[in-house]
Amino acid sequence: MKRIVIVGGGLAGLVAANLLTKCAEVILLEKKQYPFHRVCGEYISNETIPFLQQHNLLPDFEQLPRITKLWLTSVNGRKAELDLDLGGFGISRYSLDYFLFQKAVSNGATVVQDCEATSISFEGNHFVVNTTAKIFDADVVIGSFGKRSRLDKTMKRSFVEKKSPYVGVKYHIRTQHPSDVIALHNFKDGYCGISNIEEGKSTLCYLTHRKNLKEHKQIELMEREVLYRNPFLKHLFLNSEFLYDKPETINEISFETKSPVEDHVLMCGDAAGMITPLCGNGMALAIHAAKVASAVVTDFLDEKVSRADMEKQYARQWSQLFSQRLWAGRQIQNLFGSEWASDMAVNLARYATPVASWLVKQTHGNPF
Repeated sequence: MKRIVIVGGGLAGLVAANLLTKCAEVILLEKKQYPFHRVCGEYISNETIPFLQQHNLLPDFEQLPRITKLWLTSVNGRKAELDLDLGGFGISRYSLDYFLFQKAVSNGATVVQDCEATSISFEGNHFVVNTTAKIFDADVVIGSFGKRSRLDKTMKRSFVEKKSPYVGVKYHIRTQHPSDVIALHNFKDGYCGISNIEEGKSTLCYLTHRKNLKEHKQIELMEREVLYRNPFLKHLFLNSEFLYDKPETINEISFETKSPVEDHVLMCGDAAGMITPLCGNGMALAIHAAKVASAVVTDFLDEKVSRADMEKQYARQWSQLFSQRLWAGRQIQNLFGSEWASDMAVNLARYATPVASWLVKQTHGNPF
């Protein structure tokens, strides 16, 4: 039997692991221990529902918040509302990843936890994956190791050379937030999203420029001095129960263009390219990319296509499905994070609703 090694147990890796156990031995490597939290907005576009239901990869869907509206607020607290044509639902990565991990194991995948890949080399017609635990051989390697990894440096990926100024911060909170709304609140050099997830909780996740943190030294102080200037955020922070002892954080979040295939490794999820968080669709892109990768890998293992054709097909399909959405996200992000730009975004949503709705649509895909 052929062997597939999936490096990274996020959404893309876990979905691919569940799909590929039918045609190969699947080994998934995860450097942490399930379940655990990730910095993520935890909103999934409804475009994923047909696929997730078809493969029984969605837990207790009827109990999850259905999100149909978008609120936008400017730095100074002006507000606009938009209906989301497609909409989405909320679920934490803590719950969803753990559910998919258990599914993958029950489907026959081997999940090696507390195991970090340190290098991947392609030798002859197979891979050698060095890890902190042992060495693995593989016929195919899928890279789903997130936004920024030690492996990106080892593989000399070009985006790593470009320093990113963005920091991500995430909390789970209990608060009075409408279950059908995802809100995006602007502040100086950043924006904060909030939407509901399972068990009556909400995810509060924001992206800020590093200079905000550098100026104020501590996250809590930065929040008081910067985020509180938006009255909606001040109310949220002062009237919510924060469920973490400290927030989840990640540095050097890069929105630079990445390649979906590197040294014969098929990249999935954020490892292939990251959509700006304000678009709220990173989870949907990861799930869809795993579906595409799994299909071309299955054809390769069935000897329907060569390795070169597998890589070309994946790169082409990935570009057709996602490159425009990532580009649109980068452009729309320019409407956020400053007083004048966020006022313009709110005015656009208020007085040019068809244009604003069209912009939102550019970051969403079609059901698959």
